[in-house]
Amino acid sequence: QLQLVESGGGLVQPGGSLRLSCAASGFALDYYAIGWFRQASGKEREGISCISSQGATTYYTDSVKGRFTISRDNNKNTAFLQLNGLKPEDTGVYYCAAYSKLFGDAQNMCVSRNGQYPNMDYWGKGTEVTVSS
Repeated sequence: QLQLVESGGGLVQPGGSLRLSCAASGFALDYYAIGWFRQASGKEREGISCISSQGATTYYTDSVKGRFTISRDNNKNTAFLQLNGLKPEDTGVYYCAAYSKLFGDAQNMCVSRNGQYPNMDYWGKGTEVTVSS
């Protein structure tokens, strides 16, 4: 079965940390750029961090720069998002996506153009992150 499965979400206090994982099964992740997208309640899904297939380029949206770190281990067919310094506004469902047609920088996967993101090959079902005291 071809799928992405996220894990690692949970409830954390402000200032805390989480490490999200995105595990691929049924296909080789090293052919795909990976992106992490977040959807808060009542808001549209937004791209927050992306990494190219071999990790050469990364992208972070301004609100998470310096706090989140994206990485990947192609040998383990898994990508990660380290979340540090969490804030209540980081609350939401975090989805990972795999994209095989990335040209250029990882930003091209994470930033919507004319309200549209690229057509991802695979989406996970999401893992929920709640930041609250």
